[in-house]
Amino acid sequence: MNIFYAVQATGNGHISRARQLMPYLQQYGQVDVFLSGANATLDTGDLPVKYRSRGMSLYYSHCGGLSYRQMWQQNSLVRALAEARHLPVEAYDVVINDFEFITAQACRIKGVPSVQFGHQASFMSTHTPRPAVRSMIGEMILRKYAPASRYVGLHFERYDNFIHPPVVKDYFLCNKPANQGHITVYLPAYNRSCCEQHFRNLAPQHFHWFLPEIQKPLTQGNITLMPVNNQLFNESLLNCHGLITGGGFETPAEALYLGKRLMSIPIRAQYEQQCNAAALKGRGITVHESAETPHFGHHVSEWLAAPHAVVHQEAAQIPQLLSSVFHTAFAETQVA
Repeated sequence: MNIFYAVQATGNGHISRARQLMPYLQQYGQVDVFLSGANATLDTGDLPVKYRSRGMSLYYSHCGGLSYRQMWQQNSLVRALAEARHLPVEAYDVVINDFEFITAQACRIKGVPSVQFGHQASFMSTHTPRPAVRSMIGEMILRKYAPASRYVGLHFERYDNFIHPPVVKDYFLCNKPANQGHITVYLPAYNRSCCEQHFRNLAPQHFHWFLPEIQKPLTQGNITLMPVNNQLFNESLLNCHGLITGGGFETPAEALYLGKRLMSIPIRAQYEQQCNAAALKGRGITVHESAETPHFGHHVSEWLAAPHAVVHQEAAQIPQLLSSVFHTAFAETQVA
């Protein structure tokens, strides 16, 4: 069986999940990966990448928001549609799309069925949590950006019958978590200048802060600056006291699976992350609107001092999960 797997490379979560799934996915046949996006920093490892594109990417401002200027300058709908016409999705037995625009358009143009598989697919269900104030534009993007014939979703809970638990890395499944006292920080939408003084003021509390511009670990006072590296991050998260991160899905899910204290700071105006924040709030997780406030350090201090109630997080059984994906791929068109 020939399998086309489109992986969104806006951020690192999709790549991380693809790397975990790949050995299992390759048991079904030959897998060719289409990597689409321009601002991921994680190594793709041994993913069998056959096609690449700049895709349609998100870009961030300096401190926690979206950069609409960069998105306008860097993304081209004309280019994306031209690439879609040349993408050979019709040559494959199965097309699996992890919320990637060009692949969705290629399948539409050529009449090829596909399965949208991943976190964003879960929003095809009205039961998946949303913020109190919904965004009509945000809802439209979630439903229309990468439409597919069928959907298999991932989320913190099984909100609907086609939604499964998150994919957790083997490293976390096979190693026992510990608490070495540090706080792991991964806030890709925030520059170093936005938060550094807040963390400095919380000494002697130690932080492992992962930043794309750092080349090797560097300790300065109570902060160890870390490169965005899969192994280093996994080790830090496994052994941390808590995690401060954005409003994504994969990293918060793994922190919850490990029983870690979690603070989520969703990107401003990024509707999917606002939805994730609503789901986390519903589970008793601390959510803050921004780290760019004079009181952010105080909020972190309060979070560290508060009682920690461990939230149980189920992890997907990957063989059963992929069995569901392929069963769905060859089933009649599913309406969520």
